Amino acid sequence: MNIDRAVMAFAGCMVLLGAVLSLTVNVWWIALAIFAGANMVQASFTGFCPAAMIFRALGLRSGQAFR
Repeated sequence: MNIDRAVMAFAGCMVLLGAVLSLTVNVWWIALAIFAGANMVQASFTGFCPAAMIFRALGLRSGQAFR
């Protein structure tokens, strides 16, 4: 697995987790999904992604998007 796939999997899990928790626990958990979505949009424009930096530090190899 490379950094690009790990970031996409992590972001997708955060969006789904936020949606499920907002339906089952408290509506304010939707903020997690909103934050993850906003972070994906800003990363697509700036190339800066904190999750990619963490995955790089964990030793995953670089993909095409986050170098």
